[in-house]
Amino acid sequence: MQEKLEIKAKTFAVAPMMDWTDRHCRMFHRVLTRNSLLYTEMVTAAAIRHGDRQRLLGFSPPEQPLALQLGGSDPALLAEAARVGEDWGYGEINLNVGCPSDRVQEGRFGACLMAEPELVAECVAAMRAAVRVPVTVKCRIGIDDQDEDEDLTRFVDRVAAAGCRTFIVHARKAWLQGLSPKENREVPPLNYGRVHRLKQAMPHLAIILNGGLASLDQAEAEGAGLDGVMLGRAAYHDPWLLADVDRRVFAAKNPVTSRVEAVHAFLPYIEAELSRGVWLSRITRHMLGLFHGQRGGRLWRQVLSTEACREGAGVGVVLRALSAVEGAAVSPGLPA
Repeated sequence: MQEKLEIKAKTFAVAPMMDWTDRHCRMFHRVLTRNSLLYTEMVTAAAIRHGDRQRLLGFSPPEQPLALQLGGSDPALLAEAARVGEDWGYGEINLNVGCPSDRVQEGRFGACLMAEPELVAECVAAMRAAVRVPVTVKCRIGIDDQDEDEDLTRFVDRVAAAGCRTFIVHARKAWLQGLSPKENREVPPLNYGRVHRLKQAMPHLAIILNGGLASLDQAEAEGAGLDGVMLGRAAYHDPWLLADVDRRVFAAKNPVTSRVEAVHAFLPYIEAELSRGVWLSRITRHMLGLFHGQRGGRLWRQVLSTEACREGAGVGVVLRALSAVEGAAVSPGLPA
């Protein structure tokens, strides 16, 4: 099938993160940035065939532009899942070739696939044949004893030959033996230079930088000369940094001008979800970092963490947490 044009918002993206970037998280992030590309959590191709698709794939139209990240290594199954994702309205299908967890390795997908570029190429070719939306790959710069130059070049060359035009590169190796997933996000050294060399060697490909980016300033500096950046945990733990992305990256008006305004803008969504029986804590857990580094931030987290999980908790909990923040702002004696 003929492929659609790439999503314009690829210049800045929030990374797919397991257990974090669910639909509630994405709707909260959308309050802060209208133009950034958002990603689902990784969904396995097998789960899409056999599982509850509404639970796995359902999203709200305001979440767009939105990409679906798939996990798997069976070309036919991935093609089927990609087709389903396109039918559900996703604007990009991304193949996970970067997750280092043991569970993912046992399923023969994630970072371990960097050792099998031929198989990844087969998967990409099958997915591209099944959909018109872009098929992209998120990978590491290598795994274990692989050479960060030769093996990464070989991997990208082969997968690009199958039609992939966009690679999101986490600028660390994944050590599949001996390190936990958390350690794999922190211990292997960052090598941004390797990602830049990849772009210089393959200027016809879109290369997106991921890994260790902690601020918009750093993302702007390290991403210069590349086709975009992707922030993960920094954007989750300190979501307010997303509130200036539209102005800085897209030359557009930021949707909100204060954290307080962001809370009020999100309340209608919270109320709608509560009316559907969703527990408040499922939503507000993604808001805990909103007042990161601000006076009253600890009170905000404390109120939400202790009260939102109670049966019947409603938007009043969010308003009480906000009142605690506002009280701390005018009372220097209260905890920050």
